[in-house]
Amino acid sequence: GSIEEEPTPLQKRLDELGKYIAIGCLIICAVVAVVGILHGENAINMLITGVSLAVAAVPEGLPAIVTIALALAVKRMVKRRALIRRLHAVETLGCASVICSDKTGTLTQNRMTVRQIVLPGHDYFLEGDGYDLNGELTENGHPAVAGKGLRMLLDCAVLCNNSHPAEKKKETHAGDRTELALLVAAAKAGLKTEQVLSHYSKVDEDPFDSIKKYMTVTAKTLNGKTLLFMKGAPDILLGRCAKIMRDQDEVFLNRQRRAEVMEQNEAMAGKALRVIGFAVKELSGTRAGKNEQDFTFLGLAGMIDPPRPEAKAAVAVCRQAGIKPVMITGDHVVTARAIAKDLGILGEGDEAVTGAELARMSEQDLDAHVANISVYARVSPEDKIRIVKAWQAQGEIVSMTGDGVNDAPALKAADIGCAMGITGTDVAKGAADMTLTDDNFATIVTAVKEGRGIFDNITKAVQFLLSCNLGEILTVFIAMILWQETPLMPIQLLWVNLVTDSLPALALGVEPVEHDVMSRKPRAKNESMFSGGRGFLIGAQGVMIGLLTLAAYY
Repeated sequence: GSIEEEPTPLQKRLDELGKYIAIGCLIICAVVAVVGILHGENAINMLITGVSLAVAAVPEGLPAIVTIALALAVKRMVKRRALIRRLHAVETLGCASVICSDKTGTLTQNRMTVRQIVLPGHDYFLEGDGYDLNGELTENGHPAVAGKGLRMLLDCAVLCNNSHPAEKKKETHAGDRTELALLVAAAKAGLKTEQVLSHYSKVDEDPFDSIKKYMTVTAKTLNGKTLLFMKGAPDILLGRCAKIMRDQDEVFLNRQRRAEVMEQNEAMAGKALRVIGFAVKELSGTRAGKNEQDFTFLGLAGMIDPPRPEAKAAVAVCRQAGIKPVMITGDHVVTARAIAKDLGILGEGDEAVTGAELARMSEQDLDAHVANISVYARVSPEDKIRIVKAWQAQGEIVSMTGDGVNDAPALKAADIGCAMGITGTDVAKGAADMTLTDDNFATIVTAVKEGRGIFDNITKAVQFLLSCNLGEILTVFIAMILWQETPLMPIQLLWVNLVTDSLPALALGVEPVEHDVMSRKPRAKNESMFSGGRGFLIGAQGVMIGLLTLAAYY
């Protein structure tokens, strides 16, 4: 609620244009009055002439043309899976110079598959993609034998879980994709969800959140033991562990063993795997309380989320169009860096920073380095608003994606907030300017292309209307000086502006997007309607129209 919405670039330009026209009307009326009096004309006649010129100067059809052009663009964008909530946001997209995007589901397919499970002394691999249960868990090419350590890890994966895989082909999977992947991995190892749950009864749960980066579940075994299971970011879990499970025994987690786990974590992340850690501890009571320390580390699971095939092409289009793509993710920095390189987001000289590094940066440091940072890893949704404001301080137009409640401030602060239509919360959709009904990064790039085309069409319509209006002003003004009479009365000028000019201008406003529109650099935030030689063309065309009309009248 504290974030004030700025006018869009188009609104600013049209406001600026309105001021120029208003000032022009006053000057024209004053000049005509002076010239008329010097020629000894009647004051009433001069008033009528002044009104005629004021009517001639104002492009009355412009608001309708802009609104119709934007509305038709919104209709086209809905077909391309982009739902626009604010009409003027269509054109703002065309100005976007930075696109900050979530990784999971937007740049990737959100089709998690566990590929590797690592326990101290054991390395397991899983075959089969997605939710296909035909694959199996293997070690050294042979079917895996579920020892105590592996069994405990898979129990933890199933218990720290709120998802439900489909039992029949007609049913749909429900829940978080990461948790579904863990359930499928357990099933491939021969442990069905019902089988695990029959050995435990859940007592309590502390859900995952993006700040603490782990979740815990308290469960009671059939023989009366109370265990606290933990699942989350490996580096966070290791800080809460005192022991590690090695084969059948729990051994002290010394510095060397801790370093070995982190080395395995880095190696898995370097293969673009998202790595989850698991830990357990036995409780004396039935609840965890505040004592979330002295756990036994169980192992790691690495899962792949393949990049969307169209995302790589969309990133290349961004680069060509002078737009900087930025990846924001809660994953490990090595995983994020590997995927960003594959997609072309992390280029030569680009940096990848973690949430901890970002927290240590002052606003001045972030402003100085933000242009070089292409990947933000292990960041919380609250960090997004700092990233948005840092880019805006550089004078850039920023698009930001998000799906959670915590993303809402950043979505509202961004010049174009893009909410996820499939995974997004109602709060995120309410704060955003645009909703992606397919949660796809490529849809944002398509919307940017449409936005650039809209601005081109509106400037064509403005150029046409203003050149016609200038021709009308010159016709009336010069005719008054030469012949002391106006060829066009106010009602005739109004008819020309509203009907004769508006229909061709509307046709210009709905032209197809030009093929080279994504080969240009983004427009500057403060670019005028008259830049790029448009002011000269308006003047030249206006003079031509005025002289031809005078010749015809003569």
